[in-house]
Amino acid sequence: MTTTKFILSALLSAALAVTSIPLTAGGAAAQEFVDGKVESVHGDWQIRCDQPVGARDKQCAMVQNVTAEDRDNIGLSVLIVKTVDKKARIMRVLAPLGVYLMAGLGLRIDDKDIGRVGFVRCRARGCYAEVILQDDLVNQMTTGSKALFIIYDSPDDGIGIPISLKGFKEGFDALP
Repeated sequence: MTTTKFILSALLSAALAVTSIPLTAGGAAAQEFVDGKVESVHGDWQIRCDQPVGARDKQCAMVQNVTAEDRDNIGLSVLIVKTVDKKARIMRVLAPLGVYLMAGLGLRIDDKDIGRVGFVRCRARGCYAEVILQDDLVNQMTTGSKALFIIYDSPDDGIGIPISLKGFKEGFDALP
């Protein structure tokens, strides 16, 4: 299966699985993780946890927040979460409002084009892209050194935002 087909297949899987992903009221789950308590640090990744209102257990995410190298006013939050039943691993990327949604979110790992996914929703703090993390993508992120997420200002104006993969494997293994 080609990488692009993999990403598109994963996006379809994510769309089907979204209804089983526990979110807090108003879709604020991703922001809670960004603001949650830091439980541990693994390289450039943090494990952040929070106990959403009404939840029995705390929920955790592996998080990295970055800005574009050439535009300090444009940033991303990348979150890796496991569903409550531990059967799926999801990568959520929060991009700023104003991104060109039709172009989606691009991903390169160590100069290898992985593909693009579409945004699934926009909220007050930004727009979300989600993908189910299949083993192939987890392995690429585990063995890679740098990911480049690409958002678009217009159909032809991509903005690359680098994400360090230092500590990804350790953080992923430690994610409850």
